[in-house]
Amino acid sequence: MFKERTPRWVLMGAFLLTLGAGAVNAIGFLGVHHQGISHLTGTISLVSTRVAAANWEGAVAAGLIVGSFFFGSFLSAVIIRQNTLHMGRRYGVVLVMESALLFGAVYLFEGGTVAGAYLASMACGLQNAMATSYSGAVIRSTHMTGIVTDIGIACGHWVRGHPVDWFRMRLYGVLLGGFALGGVAGAAGYARIGYRTLVFPAVLSGVSGLGYATYKHWQRMKHRAGSAVQ
Repeated sequence: MFKERTPRWVLMGAFLLTLGAGAVNAIGFLGVHHQGISHLTGTISLVSTRVAAANWEGAVAAGLIVGSFFFGSFLSAVIIRQNTLHMGRRYGVVLVMESALLFGAVYLFEGGTVAGAYLASMACGLQNAMATSYSGAVIRSTHMTGIVTDIGIACGHWVRGHPVDWFRMRLYGVLLGGFALGGVAGAAGYARIGYRTLVFPAVLSGVSGLGYATYKHWQRMKHRAGSAVQ
């Protein structure tokens, strides 16, 4: 059963990840470049339309966001070396790297440099690749298209009287709710303090990463102590 493999740490982690990603994406849309950062569908279309208009500078700028997201995903895979979600992997390292990239994005954005979007996009790529799948459920923490699609399919099956994995839907609901709430927080913060709002997801991911690393270190020490007693 999917229920038996959905501990609270997964739900809490999913909520925190999407909360930060929602804030980052909202800031990207509200910023001077008015561009999504945490997903690539619209950005790839932007590359295409700019190429068609012979706007090569704009096409390169949008293409670099796509490339940055790709490179973040690549780094995440190199570091974690797994395609399923399990405790004990190197998630703490990835989360701390994401935090550093977002702090760097704040610095660059405040300096009026478009490269801030590239660091923010790389951070989203790191995060999205970190938790690609869990118990057969595809988890995307930086964009919601697949999540909304799966919820819609589940509702359609329910109307038709077919069985629905509601425990998986609970996970998807947490992801969707976290992203939406993060967007609200990001938009409200941007209206008041601008790009410095990115400090919120940066701190969130950094504290989560350090907390996770500390917890895993404590678990290892506890296990070694238990083995020594035996």
